[in-house]
Formats: sequence, C-alpha cells, structure tokens
Amino acid sequence: MAADFNWAVGGEAGDGIDSTGKIFAQALSRAGRHVFTSKDFASRIRGGYTAYKVRTSVDKVQSVVDRLDVLIALTPRTIEENLEELHEGSVIIYDGERTTMQDVEIPDEMIGIDVPLKRLAEEAGGAIMRNVVALGAACEVADFPIENLDSALEKRFADKGQKLVDNNKEAARAGQSYVAEEYDHEFDYDLETTDEDYVLLNGDEAIGMGAIAAGCRFYAGYPITPATDVMTYLTGRIERYGGHVVQAEDELSAINMALGAARGGARSMTATSGPGIDLMTETFGLIATSETPLVICNVMRSGPSTGMPTKQEQGDLNQMLYGGHGEVPRFVLAPTTIDECFWKTVEAFNLAEKYQLPVYLTADLSMAVTEQTFSPDTFDMDEVEVDRGNVVDETTIDDHMSESGGFQPHEITDDGISPRAFPGTADGAHMSTGLEHDEQGRRTEDTEMRVEQVDKRNRKVETAREREDLSPREFGDEDADTLVISWGSNEGALAEAVEFLADDGIDVRVLSVPYIFPRPDLSEDVEAAESVIVVECNEQGQFADLVEHDVLARVDRINKYNGVRFKADELADDIRETLATGVEA
Repeated sequence: MAADFNWAVGGEAGDGIDSTGKIFAQALSRAGRHVFTSKDFASRIRGGYTAYKVRTSVDKVQSVVDRLDVLIALTPRTIEENLEELHEGSVIIYDGERTTMQDVEIPDEMIGIDVPLKRLAEEAGGAIMRNVVALGAACEVADFPIENLDSALEKRFADKGQKLVDNNKEAARAGQSYVAEEYDHEFDYDLETTDEDYVLLNGDEAIGMGAIAAGCRFYAGYPITPATDVMTYLTGRIERYGGHVVQAEDELSAINMALGAARGGARSMTATSGPGIDLMTETFGLIATSETPLVICNVMRSGPSTGMPTKQEQGDLNQMLYGGHGEVPRFVLAPTTIDECFWKTVEAFNLAEKYQLPVYLTADLSMAVTEQTFSPDTFDMDEVEVDRGNVVDETTIDDHMSESGGFQPHEITDDGISPRAFPGTADGAHMSTGLEHDEQGRRTEDTEMRVEQVDKRNRKVETAREREDLSPREFGDEDADTLVISWGSNEGALAEAVEFLADDGIDVRVLSVPYIFPRPDLSEDVEAAESVIVVECNEQGQFADLVEHDVLARVDRINKYNGVRFKADELADDIRETLATGVEA
C-alpha cells in the first residue's frame, strides 16, 4: 500500500473549518488521489473546538488513523487536541501574528511554520481568505501542485464571481510563496498525483442520490443533525425528476406528509435522527397497519435525549427493532459503507413496496458526514432496478375483489403480501385505517379476522427471509479461528485493522452485516470460530445481544461510546487486547 498523508485544520466553530477542509479534500480528489475525511465539531453555531481531517493516498483509504503529518492550527487548542497524533517531523502551520497564537510553543521534534495568514489574506483582498492562505502554505509543505487547489477554488466560488475566484487563488499563492521564501527546509512529503477521476461524496449525499435513482418523488423532513444533508442534497435535484421536497414544521408532520404521499402512490421518504424517530413512532405503527410502503432514514447520533448531536454513536438499534406499541413488522437496513448507502437506499424502496412495510434505513453520524472518493462507475445507474411489488391494474384487479364487489387491499395471502392499487385504478377505490380491519380495510373487532390480519402482516417478514439475499459481506482470512462481526459504519476501520493484524501474524475473518431485521443466520459461522468478537459504537452491545440471542452462545465485545468513531489502528489494538485477555475492550 502506498504511503498515506494525513492533514487537518482546526479552530473554533464559525472559523470556516468545514469549507476549508472540503476545498482541500476536493483538490486532492481532483488530483486523482483517494480521500477519506473525518470531522469533529461542536453542537453550536459559534465557538467550541472543531476540526476537519483528511487522509489521502493513491491507494484506497477507508478509515482515519492516529497520525497527523500537517496541521493547520488556527487556535492554541488545536495543537493541544491533536498532540497525541502529531509525530516527529509533523508540520504545524499557524499565524504567530495573531494575539492568541504569539506564545504558542511547538514541540522540539516538530516543525513550526509561522505564516501571517491574516495579513497575506488582506493583501490578496480580504482577511476572510486567511484559511485559503493556509491551504497554499500546506501545498508547499506537502509538495502538492497548487493548480489542483485552483480547480477546487473555482468549484467553490464560481457562482460568486470571477473576481472572488481570482482573489482566492492569489491568497493561496501568497501562502505558498511565503513558505517557499521564508523556510529553507526539505519537508518529507511529496503528494503524487494521478490521472484517475473520482467522485467525492458523504453518506447523506449517497442516500439522497440513491433515493432519486430509486424513483423517490416526495421527501418531507425537518432539519436535524446529522440527517439534514439528505434533504439538502435532494432540494433542487429531485425537482428535475418531477419530485418535491417539503420542509415540515416538525418530525410528526414530516412523517405524516410522507405517509400521505406514499398512500397516493409516490415513492416517499423522510429522514431524521434519534429524537425525530421518537416523535415518528406513533405514525410508524399506522404505516405498518395500513401496509403502506415508506422509507424512514435514521442517521444516528449520541443519545439519549438531545445527547451530543454532533458526535458518533450506534445507540438506536433497539429503538428501530422494537419501537412502537403493539407488534409492528418492519425492515431495518444498515449500510456499511458510503457507497452502500446509495445501493441500500435503492433496496430500501424496493423492499418497502414489495412487502408493503415501513423500512428503516439507518446510517450514523460518522458515515453521514464523512467524505470519501469513489470511481464514477461505483454508482452505475444502469444497474439500478426498481420493483414496485404486487401492483394490480384494470386487467388484474378483478382477481382481488370481495364477494360484495369491493377491492381487497388487505387480502389474506399465503405470502402475506396483498395486492396494491394506485389511486385512479378502475374499481380500486378502498380505504385503510389504523384500526384493525378486514380484507377490504373496514374496521373490525372480529377475533378470527384479527388473528388472520396479524399473522398476514408478520408473514411478510418470513417471506422476505425466504426470498431475499441477506448475506453479510465477508473479508479477511476465511479460514481464521477468530471471527469479528460488525454492522454499520465500522467496516472501513475494520478492513484496515485486519491488514494491521495480518502484518503481526494475526489472522481474522470478518462478517460485516447490513441487514439487521430480518438478518442472516450466523450460527454456523460462530460455531466454527474459536473466538468471536462483535464491534459496535454503543455501550450495551445491542447488536452483540442479537447475535447471542440468535446463536445461543456468548461473544466478546468491543464497544466504543465516547462520541468518536473507531480508527483502524485503534481497532487493531482493541482486537489484540481482546484476544489476549478474552474480555471486552
């Protein structure tokens, strides 16, 4: 694997950290380098430490690591926060003319590059460009062609006029020239460029793109971290395909609007996070009882209550599996990579309509905000298949009429899947209610019909177990005695951790599970292993509990719940420790 380069910018919330990091990430991807980003930001608009980290290589990178080569420090705290990741030879770029940075001490084994960021930015047209000056300085340190930064600046500021674009290019070159002229030093970095063409996107954007590709034509949502970018991506894009985005007044309104659109025959979706799922739970039961296909995206964050809105966690698993009064059949899908967010979104819409059930599509904060590079053919639209399920029309509807001549949208069937008629279908007029109903949707308290309808709705899940491929993704050494099981966004860190472990002679087999309910039977895999470890970002080990329930055997657990995602080298250490001690990490 080619050497990777790790860069970060840090400061206070409101200092433009996110836009600065994104510009550099885009420049790297446009230079044909793979990129994987990580963000650390406070839950407020102004103030509080925030950072944007970029890991890049000419080879694919799937995780962050505990290493920083170049750090742009806009505040003293930035150095303090990242000190453990800095190493001998790390470069710290800072503005010593700023009052808060005048007394900064750079550790002896590191290289301090004092650049008058604000002054150079003002000379180029405005102090607001000081971060761009820092990017130019970083290009000189990393021996990265600044022309690649030019293209990213053009993309970022083109809609604001050519003068602003030119000013930013000038600011970047001012930073580059200052370092070249003032520091006679041979830095250890040389960022190779290639002719590869990559797409750079995050998990929320991939979900939005997948929704459009799947034929979603209505989205209702209320802004909430970290799910808002799904709505942001769809806005202005879904309209090109005849769709609509509605910003509701709250999460209750959002899911009910989405339910209404789905009843009208549109592929419909909403997205939120844990607090929003709490509010949507009552309507969730109505969706299942009325057998309405709907996709509900839950981008998890640290809870409970308001918790830590901008921090990582996978704590909503039990909520999605068991939330709601009564017994509510559902599907729960958890993409394990950013590109899989696209494909599992497509699959979520197909499952919703094939089985006429609500589908939870769940990501988490680290996946939602992380940007990663992919080749364009990763998202081949020709491979997208749309399955609208058991839809009847004028030629087949007569097969699903009651003795009294009414259409039966809740017809008792062997597989549990009833016929579905879109509005406007001749003889397809019908009603559905949240009350228990008969085959025509009419309210009933008949005990036999109650049992038949409950059994019918739950039978759809068993049908899905038989018809759908619920296989996990497998990698590592298939003959290894150690089995590691993971779900959600941990896959990338785990894939690289396996490489670190292999270098030490530790062989590991990994199963990454995107299907939470229904889910694959892992009994044989667990039985064949000497050691089984489940990795997840929560305290209770919610997925580990499911595995133990399914296989009737104990497993070791590696749980992280401090609000920070797993890092590849950290996870490798945790696996080593767990294997050595046989206890939870």
